[in-house]
Amino acid sequence: MADSAPPPLSLPMAEIERLVRGEHDDPFRILGPHPTDDGQLAVRVFLPGAEDVRLIYGRRKPVVARRIHPDGVFEALALLPRGDGEPYRWRVAYPGAVVLLDDPYAFPPLLTEYDLHLIGEGTHYQKHEKMGAHVREVNGIRGVHFAVWAPNAQRVSVVGDFNRWDGRLHPMRRHYPSGIWELFLPGLDQGAIYKFEILSAGGYLGLKSDPYGLWAEVRPNTASVVFDIDGYKWQDDGWMERREKRNWLEAPVSIYEVHLGSWRRRDDPARPFLSYRELADQLVPYVQELGFTHIELLPVAEHPFDGSWGYQTVGYFAVTSRHGTPHDFMYFVDRCHQAGIGVILDWTAAHFPRDAHGLANFDGTHLYEHADPRKGAQPDWGTLVFNYGRNEVQNFLLSNALFWLDKYHLDGLRVDAVASMLYLDYSRPHGQWLPNQYGGRENLEAIAFLRRLNEVVHQYHPGVLTIAEESTSWPMVSRPTYLGGLGFSMKWNMGWMHDMLKFLAFDPIHRKYHHNQITFSMVYAYSENFVLPLSHDEMVHMKRSLLEKMAGDSWQQFANLRLLYAYLYAHPGKKLLFMGADLAQRSEWNEAAGLDWGLLEHESHRGVQRLLRDLNRLYVSQPAFSQVDYSWEGFEWMDCNDADMGVLSFVRRSRNPEEVLVVVMNVTPVVRYDYQVGVPAAGFYREVLNTDAAEYWGSGVGNLGGVEADEVPHLDKPYSLRLTIPPLAVVYFKREGDSAIT
Repeated sequence: MADSAPPPLSLPMAEIERLVRGEHDDPFRILGPHPTDDGQLAVRVFLPGAEDVRLIYGRRKPVVARRIHPDGVFEALALLPRGDGEPYRWRVAYPGAVVLLDDPYAFPPLLTEYDLHLIGEGTHYQKHEKMGAHVREVNGIRGVHFAVWAPNAQRVSVVGDFNRWDGRLHPMRRHYPSGIWELFLPGLDQGAIYKFEILSAGGYLGLKSDPYGLWAEVRPNTASVVFDIDGYKWQDDGWMERREKRNWLEAPVSIYEVHLGSWRRRDDPARPFLSYRELADQLVPYVQELGFTHIELLPVAEHPFDGSWGYQTVGYFAVTSRHGTPHDFMYFVDRCHQAGIGVILDWTAAHFPRDAHGLANFDGTHLYEHADPRKGAQPDWGTLVFNYGRNEVQNFLLSNALFWLDKYHLDGLRVDAVASMLYLDYSRPHGQWLPNQYGGRENLEAIAFLRRLNEVVHQYHPGVLTIAEESTSWPMVSRPTYLGGLGFSMKWNMGWMHDMLKFLAFDPIHRKYHHNQITFSMVYAYSENFVLPLSHDEMVHMKRSLLEKMAGDSWQQFANLRLLYAYLYAHPGKKLLFMGADLAQRSEWNEAAGLDWGLLEHESHRGVQRLLRDLNRLYVSQPAFSQVDYSWEGFEWMDCNDADMGVLSFVRRSRNPEEVLVVVMNVTPVVRYDYQVGVPAAGFYREVLNTDAAEYWGSGVGNLGGVEADEVPHLDKPYSLRLTIPPLAVVYFKREGDSAIT
């Protein structure tokens, strides 16, 4: 064992004591190589429990290090190196073992001044490449570079199995004034489990998962896991090239919304979740068979509680380990793209949970959240609200959005709870919120963030969709920022969804008194680029499943549900349907169980599934249903006023003036015979879909394949059809022939 000796006069014992106690904020001042006043090199290391420590320095004879503190601080004196220095290692003898170690404190900082400048001003859009944990090779030595933002901490250390979770051993280098801490740990590699141990200025010691961590332990464990994310070989070049050039506003978009943990489950309660690769083998072909153009995933970023469905995110950069590795998730997305299916991610930038290992009170202060609970706490969900006024917080979220689009090739972000971001008084009673600088209720910082988010996403990833879940009448959500809008590609139409579900819950005998609920959406249909959502939020918390919301006996419930789906696909706007609705489930969605796949043994449920398949195929094949979704030129009422009969009719058009699709809807259980519907042109109108068809478990009432238009004017239209309109049904007719439309 080396003899104890006093430290050099240039290094006061008080500093070494602070290091040993884990209180020093500048470990590089003590540890690693340091020139001495007498022309030598003092190399110091902290190795508690070591019995003998020797410096192996170039080709020189190993130098025995002396113990300068009884708790394990050693120092070796060597000749000054030539040039930029020579690599060295420590030979360390512990009781029963001898190891060779590279010294973390021999490596220079890897973050540049330019990195720190961009991070500070909030414009480092590739910040995820610098922060967190990344496998690197530095000076020919492989290891992991760690970086974390904790400006108010007294000390930050990397801890894990590799150092027995002892925060004294690997304290990090602090960068002033950015508050970024970094450290390169040689010898570590993919798979290392770690956290950051943070000593706050007030003396509180906490363990935090990595905000930029790329993977994590399976819950209930909460540590981050080093993962080299860049090794996956993508096979979706064709899809990515086509996506960039596609105008999705004029293309069919039908979205199947999925919670991966409960779409289908294994029978093994110890391993209930399908892996990402199993989902690629099962979910992708299923969605392809039903004809949806996109899958929207409830949040897959790491979250501690299954019941949050992913909306209370802790690991913003970590795909949840419930289903596998980051590369497994890339494989899932890749398979979607190869099947011609886009992938949209539900993304939560509005709030985050209070879990002790997460972002809350990160460095002992309110770092990511507002300090004042009137701005920083979300009462509805018991969560915390991001402080969008901090450059670093904005940069964290912007970098995260770009990370998912870049690393995982995702095709869109559905931004959750936008309304809660826009309003300072959202769900807060009088006196429990703070007005903005002008005395208003608008959250100016969040508005600026959302605009910047959309600008950056569309700049760096053309062809990617941003979709707002915004439930108020905030104007211009899906209009460009240069026109004063928020810049989203699309917005959920919550009003259409609520009106339709409320209308179809009425007994048909009363529906004529509520006729405006089914037509009102066209008053504002073109104020935004709308998505029509029948989402998970409407099938939980005692709201009942879609089928159970429908009025009438069992047959009428199925008929009403089929009517709802056909109106969804015919109405202007893109489409979204939550999983389980394709099976016509009677039970509410339960995140702790798989869907009721056994329902497909019944013809009634198979009929609904067949209808959705045919609706999607018709929707994709007929430009009139999607090409002019966001302008009046694509839609015209034929008759929206016949409330007594419960019949509505309208036309959908593409940019081709010859392309006409007529939609007729009967919201009563009474067959309407010889019903006259005005149409804009002569020709034969082929019946291309009838929700009352026997194959959908309907009654089979229809028009024997189609109807020839009569030259009989009706309601200002020069021609008309005489139709048999089935009960509680929607019928689509496609005009054939080449007569000019008048």
